[in-house]
Amino acid sequence: MTEIVATELLAPGITSYVLAAPKIARRARPGQFVILRATGDGERIPITIADTDPDAGTIRIIVQAIGKTTTVMAGLGAGGHLSDVAGPLGMPSDIRLVGTAVTIGGGVGTAIAFPVTRALKAACNEVIAIVGGRSREYVILEDELATAADEVYPCTDDGSYGYPGFVTGKLQELIDQGRHLDFVLAVGPVPMMRAVAEVTRPHGIETVVSLNPIMVDGTGMCGGCRVEVGGTTRFACVDGPEFDAHLVDFALLERRNRAYRWWENWRMRELTDAGERQ
Repeated sequence: MTEIVATELLAPGITSYVLAAPKIARRARPGQFVILRATGDGERIPITIADTDPDAGTIRIIVQAIGKTTTVMAGLGAGGHLSDVAGPLGMPSDIRLVGTAVTIGGGVGTAIAFPVTRALKAACNEVIAIVGGRSREYVILEDELATAADEVYPCTDDGSYGYPGFVTGKLQELIDQGRHLDFVLAVGPVPMMRAVAEVTRPHGIETVVSLNPIMVDGTGMCGGCRVEVGGTTRFACVDGPEFDAHLVDFALLERRNRAYRWWENWRMRELTDAGERQ
């Protein structure tokens, strides 16, 4: 059992959890993730480690309630427990001196972009952070990013805050202004990451995306998280989760991510029906 030390609602349906996980906190690096189960008979889901505090023995994860497991988690508070949390898993981000780096987070993808932003800055890069949300209330971690990046640009789909439009629009604006960009990391919904790759491709800007396909064991055994990168099958859990955005087959990734949508919907109806009977 893993204790939930603290929780914070960051946006509608998006919650930050601080978990007591001293071994993971000591070993985790930016870009890595954990696999957790909310209950003993629940599904295993991958969640990126947003932050660590080795001295306190805690890690921070940020979760959006969209399926049964994450909805169950949304009902848990400080003092509650998750059945199990395993990690750190995956390859750490390749942190090095690149020059000017742009990190882009869409929605909860910002939780992945944040630790990489901080690490890139610590490696003496100039770092520009772009963070997107549907509206102002869905723009998360802006204050935290401001402490780690040289520039932070919030974007909203509905134009209610910051740049009025998608994160790709802001990225294109920077390029059109003549800003020299050496590296881009994009994390968020698949369509967003795919769009970022198409913005940077004509300019030859090194671009990396963090993929979150269907995953079960997180150790490369089940093969559920396979993705096609440059025509080669790779496993996101052990070869990634970060890959060259210009080589990822995003169309195949989207199809595979939809494979069990019917099952997810059925399990959510089951959870809703159970709540109505109480």
